[in-house]
Amino acid sequence: MKIVILDGYTENPGDLSWEGFEKLGEVRIYDRTPHDPAVIVERIGNAEAVITNKTPLTAETLALCPSVQYIGVLATGYNIVDTAAAAEREIPVCNIPSYCAESVAQLTFALLLEICHHAGHHSDAVHAGKWSSSIDFCFWDFPLIELMGKTMGIVGYGRIGKATAKIASAFGMKVLAYSRHMPETGDGVVEFVSLPELLAQSDVVSLHCPLNAESEKLINEEALRQMKDGAILLNTSRGGLLDEAAVAAALKTGKLYAAGVDVVSVEPVSEQNPLLGAENCIITPHIAWAPKDCRIRLMDMAVENLRSFLEGKTINRVN
Repeated sequence: MKIVILDGYTENPGDLSWEGFEKLGEVRIYDRTPHDPAVIVERIGNAEAVITNKTPLTAETLALCPSVQYIGVLATGYNIVDTAAAAEREIPVCNIPSYCAESVAQLTFALLLEICHHAGHHSDAVHAGKWSSSIDFCFWDFPLIELMGKTMGIVGYGRIGKATAKIASAFGMKVLAYSRHMPETGDGVVEFVSLPELLAQSDVVSLHCPLNAESEKLINEEALRQMKDGAILLNTSRGGLLDEAAVAAALKTGKLYAAGVDVVSVEPVSEQNPLLGAENCIITPHIAWAPKDCRIRLMDMAVENLRSFLEGKTINRVN
Protein backbone atom coordinates (compact mmCIF):
# COMPACT_ATOMS: atom_id res chain seq x y z
CA MET A 1 0.00 0.00 0.00
CA LYS A 2 1.15 3.53 -0.80
CA ILE A 3 0.77 5.84 2.19
CA VAL A 4 1.19 9.61 2.26
CA ILE A 5 1.42 11.63 5.48
CA LEU A 6 0.56 15.22 4.58
CA ASP A 7 1.51 17.11 7.76
CA GLY A 8 3.45 14.95 10.15
CA TYR A 9 5.62 17.50 11.96
CA THR A 10 3.29 18.43 14.83
CA GLU A 11 2.71 14.75 15.65
CA ASN A 12 6.37 13.88 15.21
CA PRO A 13 8.83 16.80 15.35
CA GLY A 14 11.65 14.28 15.57
CA ASP A 15 11.14 12.54 18.89
CA LEU A 16 8.95 9.67 17.59
CA SER A 17 9.21 7.12 14.78
CA TRP A 18 7.10 6.45 11.68
CA GLU A 19 8.21 2.82 11.78
CA GLY A 20 4.70 1.52 12.41
CA PHE A 21 3.41 3.00 9.16
CA GLU A 22 6.55 1.95 7.28
CA LYS A 23 5.79 -1.68 8.17
CA LEU A 24 2.40 -1.34 6.44
CA GLY A 25 3.52 0.04 3.10
CA GLU A 26 5.52 2.53 1.09
CA VAL A 27 5.42 5.83 3.00
CA ARG A 28 5.97 9.42 1.87
CA ILE A 29 6.12 11.94 4.71
CA TYR A 30 5.71 15.71 4.49
CA ASP A 31 6.27 17.83 7.55
CA ARG A 32 3.72 20.37 6.30
CA THR A 33 1.50 20.76 3.25
CA PRO A 34 0.17 24.16 2.14
CA HIS A 35 -3.61 24.43 2.14
CA ASP A 36 -3.53 24.74 -1.64
CA PRO A 37 -5.77 22.18 -3.38
CA ALA A 38 -3.33 21.77 -6.27
CA VAL A 39 -0.44 21.02 -3.91
CA ILE A 40 -2.55 18.63 -1.83
CA VAL A 41 -3.65 16.71 -4.94
CA GLU A 42 -0.08 16.55 -6.23
CA ARG A 43 1.25 15.23 -2.93
CA ILE A 44 -1.48 12.61 -2.60
CA GLY A 45 -0.68 11.44 -6.11
CA ASN A 46 -1.51 7.74 -6.40
CA ALA A 47 -1.47 7.06 -2.66
CA GLU A 48 -4.11 4.68 -1.38
CA ALA A 49 -3.95 5.80 2.26
CA VAL A 50 -3.86 9.48 3.22
CA ILE A 51 -2.89 10.52 6.74
CA THR A 52 -3.68 14.11 7.73
CA ASN A 53 -3.83 16.25 10.81
CA LYS A 54 -4.93 19.72 9.73
CA THR A 55 -4.49 19.54 5.93
CA PRO A 56 -8.04 19.79 4.50
CA LEU A 57 -9.45 17.05 2.30
CA THR A 58 -12.44 18.46 0.44
CA ALA A 59 -14.90 16.82 -1.93
CA GLU A 60 -13.09 18.48 -4.83
CA THR A 61 -9.73 17.14 -3.69
CA LEU A 62 -11.06 13.62 -3.25
CA ALA A 63 -12.63 13.73 -6.72
CA LEU A 64 -9.18 14.37 -8.16
CA CYS A 65 -7.55 11.53 -6.16
CA PRO A 66 -9.32 8.34 -7.28
CA SER A 67 -6.64 6.06 -5.78
CA VAL A 68 -7.54 6.98 -2.19
CA GLN A 69 -9.09 4.10 -0.27
CA TYR A 70 -8.52 5.22 3.33
CA ILE A 71 -8.19 8.49 5.26
CA GLY A 72 -6.63 8.57 8.70
CA VAL A 73 -6.82 11.70 10.87
CA LEU A 74 -4.00 12.28 13.36
CA ALA A 75 -6.44 13.87 15.80
CA THR A 76 -9.79 13.39 17.47
CA GLY A 77 -11.45 16.22 15.53
CA TYR A 78 -12.06 15.46 11.86
CA ASN A 79 -13.82 18.56 10.54
CA ILE A 80 -10.97 19.12 8.06
CA VAL A 81 -12.24 16.12 6.05
CA ASP A 82 -15.45 16.18 3.98
CA THR A 83 -16.66 12.97 5.57
CA ALA A 84 -19.85 12.85 3.51
CA ALA A 85 -17.92 13.07 0.26
CA ALA A 86 -15.56 10.37 1.51
CA ALA A 87 -18.51 8.14 2.42
CA GLU A 88 -19.98 8.58 -1.07
CA ARG A 89 -16.71 7.25 -2.45
CA GLU A 90 -16.72 4.44 0.14
CA ILE A 91 -13.59 5.82 1.76
CA PRO A 92 -13.53 5.27 5.52
CA VAL A 93 -12.36 8.21 7.64
CA CYS A 94 -10.83 7.08 10.93
CA ASN A 95 -9.89 9.35 13.83
CA ILE A 96 -8.05 8.89 17.13
CA PRO A 97 -10.48 9.02 20.07
CA SER A 98 -9.52 9.40 23.72
CA TYR A 99 -5.74 9.44 23.34
CA CYS A 100 -5.28 12.69 25.31
CA ALA A 101 -8.33 13.04 27.58
CA GLU A 102 -6.27 13.25 30.77
CA SER A 103 -3.77 15.67 29.26
CA VAL A 104 -6.49 18.03 28.03
CA ALA A 105 -8.17 17.91 31.45
CA GLN A 106 -4.77 18.61 33.01
CA LEU A 107 -4.22 21.70 30.86
CA THR A 108 -7.77 22.83 31.58
CA PHE A 109 -6.82 23.01 35.23
CA ALA A 110 -3.41 24.50 34.47
CA LEU A 111 -5.27 27.41 32.87
CA LEU A 112 -7.76 27.62 35.72
CA LEU A 113 -5.09 27.49 38.43
CA GLU A 114 -3.07 30.18 36.67
CA ILE A 115 -6.19 32.36 36.67
CA CYS A 116 -6.76 31.60 40.35
CA HIS A 117 -3.19 32.22 41.56
CA HIS A 118 -1.25 33.84 38.69
CA ALA A 119 1.72 31.73 39.73
CA GLY A 120 3.78 32.67 36.68
CA HIS A 121 3.17 36.38 37.18
CA HIS A 122 4.00 36.24 40.87
CA SER A 123 7.19 34.28 40.19
CA ASP A 124 8.23 36.94 37.67
CA ALA A 125 7.44 39.61 40.26
CA VAL A 126 9.63 37.87 42.84
CA HIS A 127 12.53 37.67 40.37
CA ALA A 128 12.00 41.36 39.61
CA GLY A 129 12.59 42.17 43.29
CA LYS A 130 9.03 42.98 44.39
CA TRP A 131 9.07 40.47 47.27
CA SER A 132 12.51 41.57 48.43
CA SER A 133 11.27 45.15 48.62
CA SER A 134 7.97 44.27 50.30
CA ILE A 135 7.45 45.60 53.83
CA ASP A 136 5.29 42.52 54.58
CA PHE A 137 6.25 38.85 54.66
CA CYS A 138 4.12 38.26 51.55
CA PHE A 139 2.55 40.19 48.71
CA TRP A 140 0.18 39.63 45.79
CA ASP A 141 -1.12 41.96 43.15
CA PHE A 142 -3.93 39.87 41.67
CA PRO A 143 -7.03 38.62 43.49
CA LEU A 144 -6.50 35.02 44.60
CA ILE A 145 -9.31 32.48 44.20
CA GLU A 146 -10.03 29.27 46.09
CA LEU A 147 -11.88 26.59 44.08
CA MET A 148 -13.36 24.68 47.03
CA GLY A 149 -17.13 25.18 47.03
CA LYS A 150 -17.24 26.80 43.59
CA THR A 151 -19.37 25.35 40.78
CA MET A 152 -17.83 24.15 37.53
CA GLY A 153 -20.09 23.69 34.52
CA ILE A 154 -18.80 21.27 31.89
CA VAL A 155 -20.26 21.59 28.39
CA GLY A 156 -19.74 18.28 26.63
CA TYR A 157 -19.47 15.14 28.75
CA GLY A 158 -17.37 12.78 26.70
CA ARG A 159 -14.05 11.33 27.82
CA ILE A 160 -12.40 14.72 28.30
CA GLY A 161 -15.39 16.19 30.08
CA LYS A 162 -15.45 13.22 32.44
CA ALA A 163 -11.72 13.51 33.16
CA THR A 164 -12.16 17.22 33.88
CA ALA A 165 -15.11 16.52 36.17
CA LYS A 166 -13.07 14.11 38.28
CA ILE A 167 -10.37 16.73 38.84
CA ALA A 168 -12.95 19.39 39.66
CA SER A 169 -14.58 17.07 42.18
CA ALA A 170 -11.18 16.39 43.77
CA PHE A 171 -10.79 20.15 44.28
CA GLY A 172 -14.06 20.17 46.20
CA MET A 173 -16.08 21.81 43.44
CA LYS A 174 -19.70 21.15 42.65
CA VAL A 175 -19.85 19.88 39.07
CA LEU A 176 -22.67 20.44 36.58
CA ALA A 177 -22.68 19.01 33.09
CA TYR A 178 -24.58 19.48 29.86
CA SER A 179 -24.40 17.11 26.92
CA ARG A 180 -26.41 16.71 23.72
CA HIS A 181 -27.14 13.15 24.86
CA MET A 182 -28.19 13.73 28.44
CA PRO A 183 -28.62 10.80 30.83
CA GLU A 184 -31.62 10.99 33.11
CA THR A 185 -29.49 10.91 36.25
CA GLY A 186 -26.00 11.93 37.31
CA ASP A 187 -23.07 9.53 37.52
CA GLY A 188 -22.07 10.29 41.10
CA VAL A 189 -19.65 13.00 39.98
CA VAL A 190 -21.86 15.45 38.10
CA GLU A 191 -25.41 16.72 38.05
CA PHE A 192 -26.86 17.01 34.54
CA VAL A 193 -28.70 20.24 33.79
CA SER A 194 -29.82 22.21 30.74
CA LEU A 195 -27.33 24.55 29.10
CA PRO A 196 -29.09 27.71 30.35
CA GLU A 197 -29.09 26.31 33.90
CA LEU A 198 -25.40 25.45 33.64
CA LEU A 199 -24.47 28.91 32.39
CA ALA A 200 -26.52 30.63 35.09
CA GLN A 201 -25.18 28.56 38.00
CA SER A 202 -21.50 28.04 37.17
CA ASP A 203 -18.57 30.01 38.54
CA VAL A 204 -16.39 28.31 35.93
CA VAL A 205 -17.62 27.17 32.50
CA SER A 206 -15.36 24.70 30.67
CA LEU A 207 -15.98 23.65 27.06
CA HIS A 208 -15.32 20.07 25.97
CA CYS A 209 -17.65 19.58 23.01
CA PRO A 210 -16.94 19.10 19.30
CA LEU A 211 -17.25 21.91 16.80
CA ASN A 212 -20.16 21.48 14.41
CA ALA A 213 -23.00 23.52 12.93
CA GLU A 214 -24.92 23.37 16.23
CA SER A 215 -22.02 24.35 18.49
CA GLU A 216 -20.32 27.03 16.37
CA LYS A 217 -20.13 30.24 18.44
CA LEU A 218 -21.96 28.46 21.25
CA ILE A 219 -20.62 31.07 23.65
CA ASN A 220 -21.97 34.25 22.10
CA GLU A 221 -23.50 37.46 23.45
CA GLU A 222 -26.72 35.69 24.46
CA ALA A 223 -24.88 32.87 26.26
CA LEU A 224 -22.61 35.36 28.02
CA ARG A 225 -25.63 37.31 29.27
CA GLN A 226 -26.90 34.09 30.88
CA MET A 227 -23.63 33.53 32.76
CA LYS A 228 -22.86 34.71 36.27
CA ASP A 229 -21.21 38.09 36.57
CA GLY A 230 -17.50 37.51 37.12
CA ALA A 231 -17.49 33.91 35.86
CA ILE A 232 -14.41 32.22 34.39
CA LEU A 233 -14.54 30.72 30.88
CA LEU A 234 -12.23 27.91 29.72
CA ASN A 235 -11.91 26.46 26.22
CA THR A 236 -9.57 23.56 25.45
CA SER A 237 -11.79 22.12 22.73
CA ARG A 238 -12.16 24.12 19.49
CA GLY A 239 -11.74 27.85 18.98
CA GLY A 240 -14.89 28.10 16.88
CA LEU A 241 -17.02 27.41 19.96
CA LEU A 242 -16.47 31.05 20.99
CA ASP A 243 -17.66 34.28 19.49
CA GLU A 244 -14.24 35.70 20.25
CA ALA A 245 -15.26 39.35 19.87
CA ALA A 246 -18.14 38.84 22.30
CA VAL A 247 -15.86 37.08 24.80
CA ALA A 248 -13.28 39.89 24.55
CA ALA A 249 -16.02 42.45 25.16
CA ALA A 250 -17.29 40.49 28.19
CA LEU A 251 -13.76 40.44 29.62
CA LYS A 252 -13.44 44.18 29.12
CA THR A 253 -16.70 44.95 30.92
CA GLY A 254 -16.02 42.47 33.73
CA LYS A 255 -18.98 40.28 32.84
CA LEU A 256 -16.31 37.59 32.63
CA TYR A 257 -13.59 37.76 35.26
CA ALA A 258 -11.14 35.78 33.15
CA ALA A 259 -10.76 33.35 30.28
CA GLY A 260 -8.26 30.60 29.57
CA VAL A 261 -8.06 29.14 26.07
CA ASP A 262 -5.78 26.67 24.32
CA VAL A 263 -7.51 27.07 20.96
CA VAL A 264 -8.67 29.94 18.77
CA SER A 265 -10.82 30.18 15.66
CA VAL A 266 -7.89 30.58 13.24
CA GLU A 267 -4.60 28.87 14.07
CA PRO A 268 -1.87 30.00 14.33
CA VAL A 269 -3.57 32.90 16.08
CA SER A 270 -4.13 35.98 13.93
CA GLU A 271 -2.62 39.24 15.14
CA GLN A 272 -6.15 40.66 14.78
CA ASN A 273 -7.74 38.10 17.11
CA PRO A 274 -9.66 40.14 19.73
CA LEU A 275 -8.62 37.79 22.52
CA LEU A 276 -4.98 38.85 22.18
CA GLY A 277 -5.75 42.26 23.62
CA ALA A 278 -8.47 41.15 26.01
CA GLU A 279 -8.36 41.72 29.75
CA ASN A 280 -7.23 38.78 31.91
CA CYS A 281 -7.15 36.26 29.08
CA ILE A 282 -4.59 33.45 29.11
CA ILE A 283 -3.88 31.89 25.72
CA THR A 284 -1.72 28.81 25.18
CA PRO A 285 -0.81 27.66 21.64
CA HIS A 286 -2.90 24.48 21.21
CA ILE A 287 -0.66 22.32 23.40
CA ALA A 288 -3.13 20.27 25.46
CA TRP A 289 -2.72 17.26 23.16
CA ALA A 290 1.04 17.53 22.72
CA PRO A 291 2.84 15.78 25.64
CA LYS A 292 5.04 13.03 24.25
CA ASP A 293 3.08 10.33 26.09
CA CYS A 294 -0.07 11.45 24.28
CA ARG A 295 1.61 11.60 20.88
CA ILE A 296 2.98 8.08 21.33
CA ARG A 297 -0.57 6.84 21.99
CA LEU A 298 -1.81 8.80 18.98
CA MET A 299 0.84 7.24 16.72
CA ASP A 300 0.10 3.74 17.96
CA MET A 301 -3.64 4.17 17.45
CA ALA A 302 -3.20 5.71 13.99
CA VAL A 303 -1.10 2.73 12.91
CA GLU A 304 -3.63 0.31 14.41
CA ASN A 305 -6.47 2.08 12.57
CA LEU A 306 -4.74 1.54 9.23
CA ARG A 307 -3.67 -2.02 10.08
CA SER A 308 -7.24 -2.89 10.98
CA PHE A 309 -8.49 -1.43 7.68
CA LEU A 310 -5.99 -3.57 5.76
CA GLU A 311 -7.25 -6.61 7.66
CA GLY A 312 -10.85 -5.80 6.73
CA LYS A 313 -12.08 -4.74 10.19
CA THR A 314 -12.15 -0.94 10.14
CA ILE A 315 -12.16 0.71 13.58
CA ASN A 316 -12.74 4.27 14.80
CA ARG A 317 -14.60 5.13 11.59
CA VAL A 318 -16.43 8.47 11.80
CA ASN A 319 -18.35 8.37 8.51
